[in-house]
Amino acid sequence: KETEEVFKVKKSSYSKKIVKQLKKEYKEDLEKSKVRSEVNSPTDVEPPLEKTGQIKDTGQEDGTANSEHGEEEMEVESEKEEEKPKAGGAFSSALSSLNVLRPGEIPDAAFIHAARKKRQMARELGDFTPVDSEPGKSRLVREDENDASDDEDDDEKRRIVFTVKEKSQRQKIAEEIGIEGSDDEALVAGEQDEELSRWEQEQIRKGINIPQASIYQPAEVNNLYYQNTYQTLSYGSSYGIPYTYAAYGSSEAKSQKTDNTVPFKTPSNEMTPVTIDLVKKQLKDRLDSMKELHKANRQQYEKHQQSREDSTKAIEILEGSSGGIGEQYKFLQEMRGYVQDLLECFSEKVPLINELESAMHQLYKQRASRLVQRRQDDIKDESSEFSSHSNKALMAPNLESFGRDRVIYQEQVKRRTAEREARRARRRQAREQTGKMADHLEGLSSDDEETSTDITNFNLERDRILKESSKVFEDVLESFYSIDCIKSQFEAWRSKYFTSYKDAYIGLCLPKLFNPLIRLQLLTWTPLEGKCRDFETMLWFESLLFYGCEEQEQVKDDADISLLPTIVERVVLPKLTVISENIWDPFSTTQTSRMVAMVQKLVDGYPSVVNAENKNTQTLLKALLLRMRRTLDDDVFMPLYPKNVLENKNSGPYLFFQRQFWSSVKLLGNFLQWYGILSNKTLQELSIDGLLNRYILMAFQNSEYGEDSIKKAQSVISCFPKQWFTNLKGEKTISQLENFCRYLVHLADTIYRTSIGCSDVEKRNAREHIKQIIKLLASVRALDHAVTVANDHNVKELKILIEGK
Repeated sequence: KETEEVFKVKKSSYSKKIVKQLKKEYKEDLEKSKVRSEVNSPTDVEPPLEKTGQIKDTGQEDGTANSEHGEEEMEVESEKEEEKPKAGGAFSSALSSLNVLRPGEIPDAAFIHAARKKRQMARELGDFTPVDSEPGKSRLVREDENDASDDEDDDEKRRIVFTVKEKSQRQKIAEEIGIEGSDDEALVAGEQDEELSRWEQEQIRKGINIPQASIYQPAEVNNLYYQNTYQTLSYGSSYGIPYTYAAYGSSEAKSQKTDNTVPFKTPSNEMTPVTIDLVKKQLKDRLDSMKELHKANRQQYEKHQQSREDSTKAIEILEGSSGGIGEQYKFLQEMRGYVQDLLECFSEKVPLINELESAMHQLYKQRASRLVQRRQDDIKDESSEFSSHSNKALMAPNLESFGRDRVIYQEQVKRRTAEREARRARRRQAREQTGKMADHLEGLSSDDEETSTDITNFNLERDRILKESSKVFEDVLESFYSIDCIKSQFEAWRSKYFTSYKDAYIGLCLPKLFNPLIRLQLLTWTPLEGKCRDFETMLWFESLLFYGCEEQEQVKDDADISLLPTIVERVVLPKLTVISENIWDPFSTTQTSRMVAMVQKLVDGYPSVVNAENKNTQTLLKALLLRMRRTLDDDVFMPLYPKNVLENKNSGPYLFFQRQFWSSVKLLGNFLQWYGILSNKTLQELSIDGLLNRYILMAFQNSEYGEDSIKKAQSVISCFPKQWFTNLKGEKTISQLENFCRYLVHLADTIYRTSIGCSDVEKRNAREHIKQIIKLLASVRALDHAVTVANDHNVKELKILIEGK
């Protein structure tokens, strides 16, 4: 029943397609009947076939303009015929009407149905031969529909039917609605359209959440063909129930509409009665809500007011501080430009300063080397002159067989001898004038006198370097080379904006910044000269002395406090290192004393110098040791002569021997002046092992045993620092002096043996000499040797001699 309803509903929607298909089938049947009548007999041809042929011709002559109008008329007539109730003799009347159809007349539904039935019966009985129609001649059928019908005809041609098939349910339903049962394509299309419609309705129901009532009113034109086809159903009444459509006048559709409709409840128009209490209650509620709203608005207002006040204060604070930040930014930008210009200036001038400093050091180095070389030549000349066992010719270097170089060498020796004797005569004369002649010993004076030519050349070169140094900054503004101007710029930065000053590490950069300017002022500074100015009295030192020492409280770990010590460490110490390596003469007592005083001053006054990890201090000490070792290896010479040669105290060999001995003792004293600066181990290695035991003890053994040897021993012991012996434990001295103590014991024994058989005066003098030797041994803490000498020579005043040391 449901299927029949669906086909009844869909009948009108299939009308156009069915009409087109029926036209095609009707045309094919006419053609096939015509062919069959021509083949079989003329009595089989029915008159309407000729008339239908006229329909074809007429239809073709009408043209395409009337095709659409004819199709619409056929559709309307077919719909009207379908709406009429089917009579029992419809089929027989349609068969009879085939003979009376006039040319150009459009057949009705009954006629078409009768033609279909006739064609179906002919197919089942197999009493007609199908004729293929040419494609493209029909103007009522589309190209795609032609293809589909041709395929079906081909299948039907291949099928041979032996019995009459029983009609299927689909064919029966199609016959009820006026559709040929064998037209499966139309039925399948109807089912597909039905499924598509159902799917659309389901999607519409899914998208509807709120029941709605809508009335669909078809247009007047549609009502003309499809009267009452769509029922006026609301969405709410059919929610969850599939939509169905029924033809007009169908009782099943009306009953289904009645069952599926959900009635809406009409709202009640009755109102609650208004009373005074109700009005008062509503007014009170409204007043309470307004009070709460007013309270919330009041709190919001106060919050906004407080926020406004805070913002105003913040603006005032920022406006007050913005001026300082702007000034700071401006100042820092100016300092940035100033520092960049200053560094560019120094990058150009520092190489010139380095060249001038190197030239000055080279000048002093040449003078010191010339003096040292002259002393070494004098020693060689005297040694070759007073050596009885040496050949003077062999002493001359690179002598040819013709003797030409020997002559030149002898002339140079004579010239150097004359100059040497002249210098000694002038020094002797100067001592006589000052009254120091009696205390002087040959060899204690430093032969550092220069000729007038050397002095003049030295002064000219020195003046030239100073003149060039004065022109280094002549093309530069004062603010870029004056220490005071540069210092004032950074002092202003420190006093105004100390935080940024500290963050930029200016305190660590200033020593390097002032370095070239200070080195330019220290260009001629040499502490070995007596007229040299103390660096603490120079302008740069006085200018930087109080830098960073304002009245305000000092900041912890302030780098500016150590500005001067850092400059001394990085400027003064490197300069002293160069002086120690190239200019200082360890044989000169004056230079050594001044050098020791300068280094001691730095050690005592500048803590950075004392630091053992300071690289500049380590470099300076290494330079001092290297210079002393070089002097010990190259400049010390002790001649060896027989005692009979030394008996003549006015002879040249004796004077040369004495001069070399006392120069060695002087060098020993110069070495030991570095006590407190150099380590004891290093000093003992240089002075005792390298000089005393190697050279001086050799001279003691060749000297006359007596008062002269005791005097020399006293001079040697006086050079030793007393601190070496104060902390010694036991009765033995330091191990390096053991040989010297044995010599003193041997000297006492020799003096005693010499006095045997002499007069009482000589014995008394010998005994006094032995007591002096005991004192010398006690002064170096060699108590074991002193007790031995006292016991051997019956000296009973041992305790007095030891305590009176």
